[in-house]
Order: sequence, then C-alpha cells, then structure tokens
Amino acid sequence: MKTNGKVYKYGNHVDTDVIIPARFLNTSDPGELASHCMEDIDKEYIKTVEKGDVIVGGENFGCGSSREHAPIAIKVSGAGCVIAKSFARIFFRNSINIGLPILECSEAVDGLEAGDKVEVDFSTGEIKNLTKNTVYKAQPFPDFLQRIIQADGLINYAKATREGK
Repeated sequence: MKTNGKVYKYGNHVDTDVIIPARFLNTSDPGELASHCMEDIDKEYIKTVEKGDVIVGGENFGCGSSREHAPIAIKVSGAGCVIAKSFARIFFRNSINIGLPILECSEAVDGLEAGDKVEVDFSTGEIKNLTKNTVYKAQPFPDFLQRIIQADGLINYAKATREGK
C-alpha cells in the first residue's frame, strides 16, 4: 500500500481539538468533519489538500480527547497518511481502527518540510522525499495491522474475516 503527495507539516502536541475543533462535533458525518479538519491550526489545509497528501507532526500527535472524529476527519479530508515522531496512544489505535495509515519516524519528521513531495510505502516503511531525493525508513506495522488498514478499518476487517474473505 502506497500514497504520495505533498507535505503539510505541524509541530509537537497537535491535539484532537486542533485536528477537529469541538464546536464541530455536533455531527458524525465524515464529510462534514473533514470540511473542518485542521481548521484551527491551518485554515488553508482543507482548501488545498489533495488525495494522498501527507500530514507530518512532531511528538505526541493526536493527544487530547479520545474521539475517533480526529482520525476520521484526517482520512476523509484526503490525507494519505500521517507521519509523526510519536502518536498519542488512543489516537494511534483509533487511526488503525478506522483505517488511517500512520507511521512513526523521527528522521523523516526532521527532514521533511511543508510542500515537499513524498512517496510512502506502508508495507516497507519507506518514506521517499522526492523533492530532496532522500529516503527515510520507518518501522512498518506487522501484517495483521496492515490488513486492518487495507480493509479500511477494524469493522470492515472483522466483517471480511467472518465472511472468509
């Protein structure tokens, strides 16, 4: 599984209230959530994001409340993945549960800049900065987690497994 696109780079401790502000949590509609993704930290994000683009964050990305709305908003906005130095534990699990690819790689976070073009291969953990012609290596997820993400989340994975697919 691969994605490629441009980098949107943010700092440390990007919390779920910044990813999807609480004032928009009166809906569970994924499209409506996505329309406000990153609004309080980057008003241009939702206007310019394209399918496959990559969000890059520092330490503790997704901290704050345990809402699934945050990774849903990111995924439905079009982002192909999130790369960070580390993820808040609940955001990490929610991302897998809803099928949002994420990778931890400090070197990539330090080397990538906003606007860089990147290609990410989740099966190998390889992150290629096409702008700077550099390559970073993240630890890929084990096969069973990759299958959950490829199935577009835990519920779809469970259904497919139950049906013998």
